[in-house]
Amino acid sequence: MSSGSDLKLLTLLYNRTAKILVRPIVTTTTLAAGVLNKGAPWLVAAHEIVPQSSAICLIHLLLVAVLLIITATFYLALRPKTVYLLDYACFQPSSNLRITKATALEHQRLSPLLFDSTISFIATILERSGKSDETCVPHAHHYIEPHCGLDEGRAEAELVVFSVMDDLFAKTCINHGTIGALITNCSTFSPVPSMADMIVNRYKLRGDLRVINLSGMACSASVTAVGLASNMLQVMPWGSHVLVVSTETIGPFYYAGNKRSMQLVNVLFRTGGAAKLLSTSRSKARFRLGHFTRTVTAANNDAYRCVYQEEDEKGNIGVALSKDLMDVARNALKANIMKTGPLVLSTSELLKFLFFNVARKVLRLRNIRPYIPNFSVAFEHFCIHVGGPAVITSVQRGLNLSDKHVEPSKMTLHRFGNQSTSSVWYELSYIEAKCLMKKGNRVWMIGFGAGYECNTVGWLCIEPSSCVGGPWASCIHRYPVDISKSG
Repeated sequence: MSSGSDLKLLTLLYNRTAKILVRPIVTTTTLAAGVLNKGAPWLVAAHEIVPQSSAICLIHLLLVAVLLIITATFYLALRPKTVYLLDYACFQPSSNLRITKATALEHQRLSPLLFDSTISFIATILERSGKSDETCVPHAHHYIEPHCGLDEGRAEAELVVFSVMDDLFAKTCINHGTIGALITNCSTFSPVPSMADMIVNRYKLRGDLRVINLSGMACSASVTAVGLASNMLQVMPWGSHVLVVSTETIGPFYYAGNKRSMQLVNVLFRTGGAAKLLSTSRSKARFRLGHFTRTVTAANNDAYRCVYQEEDEKGNIGVALSKDLMDVARNALKANIMKTGPLVLSTSELLKFLFFNVARKVLRLRNIRPYIPNFSVAFEHFCIHVGGPAVITSVQRGLNLSDKHVEPSKMTLHRFGNQSTSSVWYELSYIEAKCLMKKGNRVWMIGFGAGYECNTVGWLCIEPSSCVGGPWASCIHRYPVDISKSG
């Protein structure tokens, strides 16, 4: 290493040391001097009043004061910063992107690439999908033989991303220069330049912006991005802002083959996106971040391959969903709950859970059913990823939730379909549009994704929305609906 590089390294180390150690020491010394200056008359008076045999030495009191100030300084410097959600915005598709189930099925019937058995399978899944006739797909999917090249994919991404960012900036009225980091997530569409660079170019964000692009994580990436943003804010100056943009550009990964496990993605996924602004400043904040728990089960081969992008026997690329998906998701959620429970559950619920586990495993009382903790005590609202009716029902039974708790998930699936990573934010928007969110309410977001992952995040409402807006503004009066009849 050259002497110039050594000098630069020493300079960098000095600057970091000065920032980490010198500044707190100087601050502590200054505070100690101030305390001593203010308390000197009192100390002298105390020294005169207290008998000499039990007199407290002035230097001892000074050392105690300095020690307390140093302890408080290091506590404040090392404790985790509180993270807030200033606001969020969801994409509202225009009516010209709407595709009815009948139209989607008709397009499949007119396709020369699909077998009759494949079309019958698609018809069955559409009928059981829990979706209405108001869900939307990109322009490329409206053709009988959908084709989405790079330009079409980029246009779809720009439509969704720029729309939600415009809405978010209008809500928060934030100066673009205060954004210190940008996180984007889109699983299958990774253009060059990246989606983050596309945003920087459009909104002329600052040159020293920290940029992260997440891909391949599928539906759990939005929740993952929140945890990543929280970690970044811990090492950024107080009051910094992190912008998180989540979407799934579904045009480029349309599957044109006959493999049923890969056709599911075409049937279930729809257009959507969301943008969120997080900060360590409470000013104008609407939610406070409680906990973030991430569970990755990719070490297990079955879990790793249950959501897998591959080619079929004819070379058509698609994402295959394994028949083991529900079991994998259930095990991932169980593992996540074991980590999350101690953070959010009351002592009584934890003791009940411990008692039943001891009775079953230690005392071997197999006739006792496993105890399911009451998570509705810890959270008033639940935003469960809308992977499909079976996913929502499985989580509902696994957590012993009421129909009211899963209403936001089912209604989001009905109105917008599976929007992948952004669906939990449409559910939060539904809760607010129905005026169900109150100050002090707690929200639990549960995301599932490829890998296989189960990621959860908790929020505490600080300021409920004052008006009905967002994607539900024009239709909230019609909800909830009976999806057993309309879905």
